[in-house]
Amino acid sequence: MVKTPHEPIDVVDEQNKILYQTTKADAHAKGLLHRTVIAGVRDSRGRWTLVKQAADRQDAGQLVSPVGGHARAGETEEDALRREALEEIGLAEFDFVLKGRTIFQREVLGRNENHYFVMYEILTDEPLNLGDEAVDQETFSESELKRALRDNPARFGDAYHFIVREFYPHLL
Repeated sequence: MVKTPHEPIDVVDEQNKILYQTTKADAHAKGLLHRTVIAGVRDSRGRWTLVKQAADRQDAGQLVSPVGGHARAGETEEDALRREALEEIGLAEFDFVLKGRTIFQREVLGRNENHYFVMYEILTDEPLNLGDEAVDQETFSESELKRALRDNPARFGDAYHFIVREFYPHLL
């Protein structure tokens, strides 16, 4: 299925309970809370892989988590993770852990993104095959990532800074 602003999504409350369905465009226009799956990628050596966003994406040209996308109406969080991982980094089989859930709201690209983030960590040593939402990838050891976040925070997108603060504060 091609991603469009007219994709149906579930509007949820702050406890992640489905209230009703609408489109992504409507949710972004009205600032309605809806689910988005996000996934960081780590390998068996503990290295993090981030992707550089394409020019037409939010956080364009900046490094972000490799997987991020809207859960479709009626789709489970894990199914959304699997679909997005296949679309965005070419992984069909992988191990993952749920890191947690939180709300992230911001104005970007003329939209009011009010996302109920469902954060996962994908564990894999497989090479990533980037889709059209990313233009490059970069791998960091934990100490390299800490240093880069400290010394050059503008390299990283706002959503990634939020993820680090919420789920990986030891990287700060």
